[in-house]
Amino acid sequence: MPEIIETTVYRLDELSDAARGKARDWYRQSGFDYDWFEFVYDDFERICAIVGVDLKTVPVRLYGGGTRGKPCIWFSGFWSQGDGACFEGRYSYVKDAPRKIRDHAPKDVELHRIADALQAIQRRNFYQLHATVTHRDRYYHEYCMAISVERDSPTDQDMTADAEETVIEALRDLARWLYRQLEREYDYLTSDESVDESIAANAYTFTAAGRRFG
Repeated sequence: MPEIIETTVYRLDELSDAARGKARDWYRQSGFDYDWFEFVYDDFERICAIVGVDLKTVPVRLYGGGTRGKPCIWFSGFWSQGDGACFEGRYSYVKDAPRKIRDHAPKDVELHRIADALQAIQRRNFYQLHATVTHRDRYYHEYCMAISVERDSPTDQDMTADAEETVIEALRDLARWLYRQLEREYDYLTSDESVDESIAANAYTFTAAGRRFG
């Protein structure tokens, strides 16, 4: 014979502190099965375009049919020493990048520094430098990017002695910047305040011990 079992369920703010902690842990483990990093990626794409990085894309299928170009950006995090972010693409000079990046992110001094460094080295090489960035190895951090720097000089003039290192470090710094933004976004989304808001918005209920009900 079927039996009817009654269970009392609670909203998050009705739980004890210990049970509330368990409820939050449940959400942190199961509530991130979506691309929570997409907004960070979108901003990074705009920043890359400003400083002169044309990100490589690969086609991905859409639910409604057709395809779209997905940028080649990857990361792993945020708990191991080898975690980080990387990308693939091609860098070349873009006019007024330092001014444009300040318009886009007026308070981000690290982006200002990266754009200024690229502008300065391009000036010393008559704006003829370009670089190809590819991913290597099975990890995702700035040192997994193979960066090849060349100069397109009509007279076959060599690049300045500091050009290769400067461009490589600037592009790796850009990957480091991306990783910090991803880490900051993750820390925000997994904070108690943000988790509590998400649980309340979804009207999740729990047992007295903090286990998800239903």
